[in-house]
Amino acid sequence: MSIKNITTLAATKYLKLYNAEYTNKNGNPRNWSIASRKDLATLKNTYFNGSEDNIDAVIIVATHIAQDKLVVIKQFRVPLNDYVYEIPAGLIDYGEDFKITVSRELKEETGLDLIQIDYDKTKSKAYISPGMTDESAALVYCTCSGEISKDFLEPDEDIEVMLLSKEEAKILISSNEKIDIKAFLAIQNFINRKSVV
Repeated sequence: MSIKNITTLAATKYLKLYNAEYTNKNGNPRNWSIASRKDLATLKNTYFNGSEDNIDAVIIVATHIAQDKLVVIKQFRVPLNDYVYEIPAGLIDYGEDFKITVSRELKEETGLDLIQIDYDKTKSKAYISPGMTDESAALVYCTCSGEISKDFLEPDEDIEVMLLSKEEAKILISSNEKIDIKAFLAIQNFINRKSVV
């Protein structure tokens, strides 16, 4: 199977929708809609010239070191028209190293300061929903410190930050609250891990 051609269906600042013409394993021509954060030239270069597929974002699994609690956010998301529990995350600016993005996004969304990235647990590139998008992210495990603050939020960010103990985390994932799958898995992992302090 391979993509033969790709064309733009729609494009906005942060998201594009493409039609991919491909041949399936039986040799039959097919079409697939792909959501991407990349422009058409970059995508074509990746698909047809084998150029590097740069990561788009960071997903931050942060433990507040003084309290040994997991940093979780509750954020309004337009596609859901509701609030959903997540972990901090954000897009990588052009040319920015993902480590800088982690520090910037953690501060922006929570007010907390990055202390240290755990490179043994961090995955520098993983795909988020490959049936729909080519979006990839660094899944970063880290420690942080400081006080929660909303002072650094962007105008379109409506975020409540919380530090969850293991008991509070168990209650959250057992509830019927809306929760992002990445946050759900991070919370499960937090509940089962040994203390960082």
